[in-house]
Amino acid sequence: MKQYKFTALVTLDQAGEKPGMECQDITHSIMVKCGNLRHPELRRYFPALIWRADEQPLRPGDSNVIVTIGITDDDACDYFACGQQVTLWNGRACGHGTIARRVFFTWAI
Repeated sequence: MKQYKFTALVTLDQAGEKPGMECQDITHSIMVKCGNLRHPELRRYFPALIWRADEQPLRPGDSNVIVTIGITDDDACDYFACGQQVTLWNGRACGHGTIARRVFFTWAI
């Protein structure tokens, strides 16, 4: 399975704004929901690792934060591209964001 990284600008709901947002560290317990780029009516959830560019913890109430989203799925590029709107999900919608770009990198040996 392929691994992809994308940068995004996200905003999380305030703690207590919606039930279930009491989680202290949502970095590993969150999923990203979005529509297929060619068929937006087809929506899918992707397990994701999400971390802030400044390496601070990602917390409820964060607003306009630059993050990196790591997705391990062969179909990720069918769903994620620059400008794509996404919903952050941890059992219910807990925030939203916009994909800024795909992060390309190479491995050095």
